[in-house]
Amino acid sequence: MLLNGGLSDGDRLLGPRTLALMMRNHLPGGADLSAVGDPLYHQGFFDGVGFGLGFAVVLDAAAGRIHATEGECSWGGMASTAFWVDPVEEVSVVFLAQLVPSSTHISLRWDLRTLVNQAIVD
Repeated sequence: MLLNGGLSDGDRLLGPRTLALMMRNHLPGGADLSAVGDPLYHQGFFDGVGFGLGFAVVLDAAAGRIHATEGECSWGGMASTAFWVDPVEEVSVVFLAQLVPSSTHISLRWDLRTLVNQAIVD
């Protein structure tokens, strides 16, 4: 739905303006998570990543030193779960695992991201 402009199976669940609002940075003054994030919940990146309405949003992939495109949204959850939606590459990924604590398995998310990006053929 996030990748399809708010449509799911042809049904509109989110309007285009609502989706655009969700996927832009809402941190004060356009800050990234390095300025306001709590290191206790650090998932490997804060620089160059803002926060939209419900998930992190990549503002500057080079600053964050991450394999991503600007505008990508993502979030990681309990037990090493993660998702991301890349509107530029038209890729969405949902990764579900049961590995606790997530911090000891953080490389899984980065390894998956690397594998997915390597599989993209232009």
